[in-house]
Amino acid sequence: MLLVIDVGNTNMVYGVFKDNQLINTWRMTTGDGKTSDEIGITIHSFLSCRGISLSSITGCIIGSVVPTVMYSLTHAIRKYLKIEPLIANCDMDLGITIVRANPRTCGVDRFVDIIAAKELYGVPAIVIDYGTANTFDVVNEKNEFITGFITAGMKTCSELLYQRSAQLPKVELVRPETMMAKNTVSSLQAGIVAGRIGETIEIIDTLKKELNLPHAKVVATGGLAKMIDSTGEIFDIYDPNLTLYGLKILYDRNADKEEI
Repeated sequence: MLLVIDVGNTNMVYGVFKDNQLINTWRMTTGDGKTSDEIGITIHSFLSCRGISLSSITGCIIGSVVPTVMYSLTHAIRKYLKIEPLIANCDMDLGITIVRANPRTCGVDRFVDIIAAKELYGVPAIVIDYGTANTFDVVNEKNEFITGFITAGMKTCSELLYQRSAQLPKVELVRPETMMAKNTVSSLQAGIVAGRIGETIEIIDTLKKELNLPHAKVVATGGLAKMIDSTGEIFDIYDPNLTLYGLKILYDRNADKEEI
């Protein structure tokens, strides 16, 4: 079995693949204060609760945008699983070309999502990941990752409004039943959600027009994506496990290469 780990700014998401099937996923808070033993014991608990033994995990790949957790995380994998994890990076065989001045500055999560969208759903595609930051990335018919946008995520917007405004409360991020807000809480909720919906539609339209990709598939992932498009009118595909599948694909392309 293969363990894949997506380390984001807010959460670490773990997935276990048996052959090509994703059989389980888990989520834990990302924190750079955790020791390798704390992480290792947590992984052991995740696996044990699903009847998966540590010895059944024969491979591991990690995609991370948080460098400060990597020392403890990689040591936990070595100590508890007795395997050497692959660390996703742009020098691997990606199956795509990253067209930018310095590919090494590209967030791992971004090209991993592109890889998954390309392999699973085809190109051209606009791939959107909703998280601490929202990323909008484009892969063309030549399998080139050609451009992208980064915007503030909904939680980030909500937290900043709370922190920077003396009288605005901290609110739960939910899509209001109506945009006709009648109080401060619903005004904040409606504004944050409506703002991100409008942003999404405008960026998609702009990318399709300026890149001359009118038929590009829009592939979305991330926990808050369903709040943006609850009716299925904006995205062609919603895949909550897109990043995990991208890591699996990357592992399969690179696990037997001695230089990795």
